[in-house]
Amino acid sequence: MRLFNRITLLTPESVELEFNLAGIGNRAFALLIDYHVLGVIIVIFLIAFYLLSSQLVEVLTPLTGSDNIGLWLVSIAILITFFIYVGYFVFFENLWQGQTPGKRFAKIRVIRDDGRTVGLQQATLRALLRPIDDTLFIGAFLIMLTSQEKRLGDMVAGTIVIQAEQPAAPANFPISDPAKNLAKKLPQIANLSQLLPDDFAVIREYLQRRGALAKEAKSELSKKLARQVKDVIELEKVPEGVTPDQFLEAVYLAYQQQSSAR
Repeated sequence: MRLFNRITLLTPESVELEFNLAGIGNRAFALLIDYHVLGVIIVIFLIAFYLLSSQLVEVLTPLTGSDNIGLWLVSIAILITFFIYVGYFVFFENLWQGQTPGKRFAKIRVIRDDGRTVGLQQATLRALLRPIDDTLFIGAFLIMLTSQEKRLGDMVAGTIVIQAEQPAAPANFPISDPAKNLAKKLPQIANLSQLLPDDFAVIREYLQRRGALAKEAKSELSKKLARQVKDVIELEKVPEGVTPDQFLEAVYLAYQQQSSAR
C-alpha cells in the first residue's frame, strides 16, 4: 500500500511526469510551521505599529480635532496585516519555486498542473483564497475528498502540491562519449543549480522514451528541449558538433553527478 497518492502530468513538451502528492499530513505540518513564522512577523509589526501610532495619535488629534484617528490607524493596521499574510506566501512561493519555509522543511512543493514552476499569478490566487480554505477547515476537507488533493486555492490557480524530492530513476539508456566529455565541462560553463528537479525529470523521460518516437518528432522535440535547457542553465552556446541529444545527455549526466556529490 502506498503512503502517498501518485499523479501523472503531461508537460507542454508532451512528456509524462509522475509525482507523489504531498498528502494532508505534510501540508498541515508545513502550514503549522508557516503560521508560526508568520505569527512572529505579524507580532513584530503590530508592536512597532502600536508604538508609532501612539505617537501619531498624540500629534494628530490636537491638529485635526478628531477623536477618530485611532480608528483609522486600527483600520490601516488590519489592512497591512492582511497584506503581510498574503505577501508571505506569494513572496516565498515565487522566491523558492513553490516552497515556503514550512513547505521546505516538510519537503513539499507547489507546481502547476502542467508540471511547471508556479508563477506570481498562481501564488497570488492561492494566497488570496487561503483564508476561505482555512474557514471551517474547508481546504482540509477538499484535500481529503478530491483525487488530486486540491484545496479551493489549488483548483482556482491550477496547481497541485507534491513531494519535493523525487527519486531519480537509474538511466537505462546509452550516453555517448561526446556527452560524457561535455558533462565534465558543464559545471564550469553553465549554472546547473538553475535546473529544477522537474526539469531534470523531463530530460530523463525524453532520453528514456526517445527510441519510441518517430524520427521527425524526435528531432523537433530534442531541439526544443535543448533550447529551453540551454536558457535555463544560462549556457551561452552549445559547443559545435554537439547534437541536441548529446547535449541533453550531458546535462542529465552532469546534473546527476552534481546531485550525488551534495
